[in-house]
Amino acid sequence: MNGVHDMGGMENLGPIAPEAGEPVFHHAWEGRVHALSVASPTRRNIDEGRHQREKIPGPDYLAMSYYEKWFRGLSELLVAHGFVSPAEMASGKPAAGAAKATPLLCAEEVTPRFMRRGSYVREAAPPLFAEGDAVRARDLNPHGHTRLPRYVRGRTGVIVNLHGAHIFPDSHAHGKGEDPRPLYTVRFTARDLWGDAANPRDSVCLDLWEPYLERA
Repeated sequence: MNGVHDMGGMENLGPIAPEAGEPVFHHAWEGRVHALSVASPTRRNIDEGRHQREKIPGPDYLAMSYYEKWFRGLSELLVAHGFVSPAEMASGKPAAGAAKATPLLCAEEVTPRFMRRGSYVREAAPPLFAEGDAVRARDLNPHGHTRLPRYVRGRTGVIVNLHGAHIFPDSHAHGKGEDPRPLYTVRFTARDLWGDAANPRDSVCLDLWEPYLERA
C-alpha cells in the first residue's frame, strides 16, 4: 500500500528532534490506549492492526499523534469484527442485553504475558537465496499491507543474513493465514538508493521477505 505512512527516504518533513529524558507515555490516556490494544481480541494479528492504521486518510494521519493512530485503528477493527457496535463505540457503553465476554487479558496476567517472549519464526520451504547473493527489491505497488518500503523498490542490494522463515505480513494482515516465508537482511549502499551524491561509506540494511526479492 502506497500511503502517507511510508515516509522512508522522503524529504522536507522537518527535523527529527529527540526528546531528552522522554517518558514512556506523554499523557495518561496514551498508556490506556496501549493497554486496550494489548488486551484487545484483535491483538492476535498485529499485521492487521498495522494495515488498519495505514488506511487512515493522509490528512488525518499527518495530524494525529502516535497513539491517536493506535486508538483509531483499534476502534475501527473492533467494529469491523463485530466485537462492539458503532453505537456502543460512540457511547462508550454496552448495548442493553449485550452478552458479557470473557476478558482476553486479566490484570493478574499482564506481567506474565509481557515476560514471555513471542516468536514469528515458523517452518517453510528452503530459502532461494544465500548470504552474499545480489538481489533486487521487486517494484511492487500492492493495494494491501506490505513491509517493503517504497524507497527501496527496484534497487539492488546484497544479502548479509538469513533469519529463517517468518510469518508473511502481506498475507497475514488480510486473513490469509500465516504463510511463512524466508526472511533476509539485505544491505543497500546509500548510492544505490539515492545516487552519486550520497556518501559512499553509508548503507542501509533492511529485513525483507523472500517474495519481495528477485535475483539481480
